[in-house]
Amino acid sequence: MKLHIGSRTRAEGWTTLDIVPGEGVDIVGDCRDLSRFSDNSIETVYASHVLEHLRLADLIPTLKEWHRVLIPDGSVMISVPDMNILCRHFLNPTVTGETKFMVMWMMFGGQLDQYDFHFVGFDFEILGTYLSEAGFDMIFRVPSFALFDDTSAQNFLGVPLSLNVRARKPA
Repeated sequence: MKLHIGSRTRAEGWTTLDIVPGEGVDIVGDCRDLSRFSDNSIETVYASHVLEHLRLADLIPTLKEWHRVLIPDGSVMISVPDMNILCRHFLNPTVTGETKFMVMWMMFGGQLDQYDFHFVGFDFEILGTYLSEAGFDMIFRVPSFALFDDTSAQNFLGVPLSLNVRARKPA
């Protein structure tokens, strides 16, 4: 099984899990609680622009939960807004106020509903530290996952917006 967390788009071979019910959601649930899945039962966990919606105290327990359900040698693929890129855009003296507002929106969430808030920001070092503490290894950055048409591949001002990281659950 391959689990796509935070998705409302079905794709062959993937099971979708989202906190909000809707068309394309196979399982309604919270990414922090995968207790419906057995240990070592999922081949891949994919989450694009999900982790930043969690509070700091929830990051390690959530990543440990994702680690628990993965099979040995299974992989997690995580995409989050790249705070280094967003900060560079925000501090760029040539950008307009409207652009700065858009960058701020990407940093803190659109805040359109109770789930659309960002509580944490990531760069590779920070995300890698959390993944390592949760038990993952072989942590590396990739330019793209090329799996879904989602924010993991989005560009802003001609620059990729996302930090895309792959990690493995050791055998």
